[in-house]
Amino acid sequence: MLSLLFIIFFFMIFGRIIGFAFRTGWRIIRVMFGLVFLPLILVALVFRGLVLIALPVLLVVGLLSLMNRA
Repeated sequence: MLSLLFIIFFFMIFGRIIGFAFRTGWRIIRVMFGLVFLPLILVALVFRGLVLIALPVLLVVGLLSLMNRA
């Protein structure tokens, strides 16, 4: 009986910890993409002469960020 109770509590506690780790990891990836990768990609596109691709991407991302804050 005690081992069954231990197993139940074990999965409850570590299940929450694993869920917290996934949520935290997803937030870190979103921040890294927004602050590091997207600007680097846009700058690389401009330096490669692909301003016609970089400008619409910048406009779409800007509009989406404005819509998320409202």
